[in-house]
Amino acid sequence: MTDYAIEIQGLVKWYGSVQALYGVDLNVRRGEIFGFLGPNGAGKTTTIRCLLDQIRPQEGKIRVLGIDPQINPTAIQARVGYLPGELHLEENLKVEQLLRYLGELRGNKIDKDYLNQLVERLELDTSRKIKNLSSGNKQKVGVVQALMHQPELLLLDEPTSGLDPLMQQEVYRLLKEAQARGATIFFSSHILSEVEAIAERVAIIRKGVIVEEATPSQLTRMSMRQVSVRFLETIDPAPLAETEGIDLLSQSNGIQATLQVEGDMDTLIKTLAQFPVKDIETVSHSLEEIFLKYYRAEDQEEV
Repeated sequence: MTDYAIEIQGLVKWYGSVQALYGVDLNVRRGEIFGFLGPNGAGKTTTIRCLLDQIRPQEGKIRVLGIDPQINPTAIQARVGYLPGELHLEENLKVEQLLRYLGELRGNKIDKDYLNQLVERLELDTSRKIKNLSSGNKQKVGVVQALMHQPELLLLDEPTSGLDPLMQQEVYRLLKEAQARGATIFFSSHILSEVEAIAERVAIIRKGVIVEEATPSQLTRMSMRQVSVRFLETIDPAPLAETEGIDLLSQSNGIQATLQVEGDMDTLIKTLAQFPVKDIETVSHSLEEIFLKYYRAEDQEEV
């Protein structure tokens, strides 16, 4: 048995004259939570649909749980929980009717106690018709149907879309619990806080190309930080501005300076050692800066 739940090599996909994927290479280990980041149109949904053989690429090799989806898509679908980005449900069914129907399609192998637990934790009213639900509650139905058969692999396209912050946190807990049972979670998102909250590894996709793959902490160390420094006396900020990795954004009478620091803080701390420092304040950084950094850099190259 392979160590990978998902293996993608050289994936290329065209929609007519529009190319969506440009040779995507990606491996997701069994049992990990993997975040797939990118804005709308970057290629996230196209990649997931190829994994399920909902659409077929022009080039590339795919293995999902060791199976080629083009040869045996049914075997994959039986072992996968899928939440599409564009969720379409039968509007005239009640939630309980829909979940029962989906359970029958899966051979009535659903643990009813677990299903009831999901419904309760997500505060979902199963007596209501789908058409009468808000978009957030429809998303809850999508989460429940993906999780309820406790699959080996979860493929989730924007899993917390439309959910309030409390429900987002509950979904994160459910995903971590699924991982603890041995499941692999592959989720796409453009919400970087989700990745920081639960992902162990992350890939950033840009216009159909993987531009970075790392852990969230590795990406964070590459980010920009804004640091405000107050000095005990007037200083010449020129040495700060001349230090590699440090940009002087502003200064006030040589008493206060606002700096932008790339990477870790070691260089800044060593540089500040020559000055009488009164106070340092660092603005929290996030993956958002890394995400935007890649997109701005490539946009500048295209000009």
